[in-house]
Amino acid sequence: MSSTRLMIGDRRIGEGEPVYVIAEIGINHNGDLATARRLIDGAVFGGADCVKFQKRCPELCVPRDQWFQERDTPWGRMTYIEYRHRVEFDWDGYAAIDRHCRERGVHWTASCWDEESVDFMASFDVPFLKAASASLTDHDLLRRMKAVGVPLMISTGMSTSEEIEAAVEALGTDNLLIAHSTSAYPCPVGELNLRMIATLRARYPGVPVGYSGHEVGLAPTWGAVSLGATFVERHITLDRAMWGTDQAASVEVMGFHRLVANIRDLETALGDGHKRVYASEEGARRKLRRVAGLAARMEA
Repeated sequence: MSSTRLMIGDRRIGEGEPVYVIAEIGINHNGDLATARRLIDGAVFGGADCVKFQKRCPELCVPRDQWFQERDTPWGRMTYIEYRHRVEFDWDGYAAIDRHCRERGVHWTASCWDEESVDFMASFDVPFLKAASASLTDHDLLRRMKAVGVPLMISTGMSTSEEIEAAVEALGTDNLLIAHSTSAYPCPVGELNLRMIATLRARYPGVPVGYSGHEVGLAPTWGAVSLGATFVERHITLDRAMWGTDQAASVEVMGFHRLVANIRDLETALGDGHKRVYASEEGARRKLRRVAGLAARMEA
């Protein structure tokens, strides 16, 4: 298996590099810029390398037969298309997010759900773009994102191996990252299938492979790192009880801090796979090997 590394802004991602940690804010801000800033600050405190949002043009992403279906929201009863606009930021909103992330020294980007959103995001200097699992079979959209000229991360939830293969063939493997994922929110642990990370690494040896998790708890993400994920993505929230479809599958700020701290410990603990005697073992080696040898001679 060949080693691969890819530049994301000023960070190198790949085998032998620190795991790149993405805090997925998505729409957990509920359209409130102050909440978005608090989530960015929480991600920075937690040790994230990047925060990620989701960008949609509601008229393109919401089927027309759903536009005028009414639903209860924290802002009162409104149509679904009104709700989708309520939780979207405009250019001024993302300009404010861009400034805040630069001030805090953290990367930011977004998943683009339609071609207009790709053009919108191209007006910002983001280090990469993300294609959501739902978009994996939309090759025109994938190519539009790849054409922006920054690395593209594709997520593979709700997909067959054949669909992943077709997407990679459509895009090529240069400037590409692949995230293993299961699109259930939250995802049962029995459906996480973390060994797919090894399968993807073997199938695409020139591509950084990572993990986008939607489970409750932290242990599977640590497992993904142990299995070779070079980047991980988890949703972040201020409170899992907040309004929104992704909140329950998200990690609160203190949990995110623990997640990243233990990823860093795990990176150190994994080592390089070459057996050696460490300085910390020398005292025990001199004492216990001598005792063991003496005992063996006395028994003889």
